[in-house]
Amino acid sequence: MLKGSNQDGSFYIDCRMYLYIHPDNPQPRNIKTVVECLQDGGVIIYPTDTIYGLGCDIFKYKAVERICRIKNVDPLKAQLSFVCSDLSDLSKYTRSIGTPLYRLLKSYLPGPYTFILTASKLVPKILKSKKNTIGLRIPDNKICQTIVKEFGNPLLSASLPGEMVEEYTDPESIKDKFSALVDIIIDGGPGGMVASTVVDCTSEEPVLLRMGAGAWEES
Repeated sequence: MLKGSNQDGSFYIDCRMYLYIHPDNPQPRNIKTVVECLQDGGVIIYPTDTIYGLGCDIFKYKAVERICRIKNVDPLKAQLSFVCSDLSDLSKYTRSIGTPLYRLLKSYLPGPYTFILTASKLVPKILKSKKNTIGLRIPDNKICQTIVKEFGNPLLSASLPGEMVEEYTDPESIKDKFSALVDIIIDGGPGGMVASTVVDCTSEEPVLLRMGAGAWEES
């Protein structure tokens, strides 16, 4: 049920917000609305440089649990990842990064990659795998980057539930299916259909775990 609309491109559905954000020039007012939602423990759907994803503040335990319920997964087995603003930010959430690894990350980020790294003490326990690892991303997407920078905390990155990824490239289709489950759905234009490339960097040599949207050259 439509409750009202605003000149900034937002309107409410079932007391939740469908918010248009320009992909190249994100409106500060709309970014502020998203940041305030995250600060309050809200759950959003947002664009990345690959597919649209579910997101929340990684330090809001109940919000992380809520995303796991939406995906129907056990939080301790979900293998969730999160988005950082840049390499400096990313380095806080993993153990010391040596020169070879730093050069590798710098050559691929920002981009459509998830790097599996050893988690630091700053990473909430609910996000760590049994091997004490975490997936970290820096998407090449202006909306996503702006939200994370303005928010100041990493943003959980979880795929939307279901196997029909093509259904989730259109924000309107996402709205039809998920408007009652999340607090804000961001319309940042059409999304991709291919998930990120996943690389395990916890050993001496990086190991490709999943070939996705990003090109990868084996060393």
